Amino acid sequence: MSVHINDDSMSVDINGATVKAVFRLGGLWRVAGWPRLLTRNEAITALTLAECHLSGRNTETPCVAAWREELSR
Repeated sequence: MSVHINDDSMSVDINGATVKAVFRLGGLWRVAGWPRLLTRNEAITALTLAECHLSGRNTETPCVAAWREELSR
């Protein structure tokens, strides 16, 4: 699994499939399924969270909870 970050898009590879979920809109980023536009760093965090969920890892760990809280502000 790996996260790919480009100037205008971000994606994550999971089990050989690429999921493109983030696109830049001006200075902010649209993340599929997220209710608001995010900063670049928030978009990376959201994509990392998606990777954790899609890979079947434990999503109740303290770091995942902290990432979720960061994005909910």
